[in-house]
Amino acid sequence: QVQFVESGGGLVQPGGSLRLSCAVSRSIISIGTMGWFRQSPGKQRELVASRTNGETTSYLDSVKGRFTISRDNTKNTVSLQMNTLKPEDTAVYYCNRAWAPYSSWGQGTQVTVSS
Repeated sequence: QVQFVESGGGLVQPGGSLRLSCAVSRSIISIGTMGWFRQSPGKQRELVASRTNGETTSYLDSVKGRFTISRDNTKNTVSLQMNTLKPEDTAVYYCNRAWAPYSSWGQGTQVTVSS
């Protein structure tokens, strides 16, 4: 069973930045395309960003130009650099396989954007 451990969230003012990290318990090369998801109260979990084993990335329209996903295949980690944060980015953020996520979600990391 693959495990995900997310970290790096916190409280930040609008316009601020955060960098999220995710440690994965198995080879992310074997998993394939990795993604960051988020879920806010009363809303469905949504895929925010994904990155293939290569350089191909994809982003939710609302975060394009502000968020950057990266991965370290040697350390089995996935990161999400979030800049120019907005209150609507407030959510719990999770990492998982981007397409057909595993059922074993991590605990997530809370991101709160507020003045």
